[in-house]
Amino acid sequence: MPRTDWTPRLVPYGADQTVYLVIDRFRGLGTVYRETEVERTDLETIIADLISGQFNDPIRVVAFNTLEHWSEDVTEYIAFEIQTRCDIEGVAVPEAYPRLRRQLHGS
Repeated sequence: MPRTDWTPRLVPYGADQTVYLVIDRFRGLGTVYRETEVERTDLETIIADLISGQFNDPIRVVAFNTLEHWSEDVTEYIAFEIQTRCDIEGVAVPEAYPRLRRQLHGS
């Protein structure tokens, strides 16, 4: 008889990678972890997507590493990184992200 308590591995053995997911809010529809391709969950891609306006109203960014068994709310770090990159480029932080902007000002 086959085992019924078996579940497939979601992360291949030895895949030591930190994954970043954005919690996005859709007015009237609720809050979701945004669906994304596995290849687009690294730090640089998430920051680039946030700066270019790929999200509706991001309210949190969560990082996790299943091999090392940790997860962390990295929203403040991401907001700081976006501000730094926008300052270097001489552009404003996207106005569409009021919650991320508040993270920068401690509100």
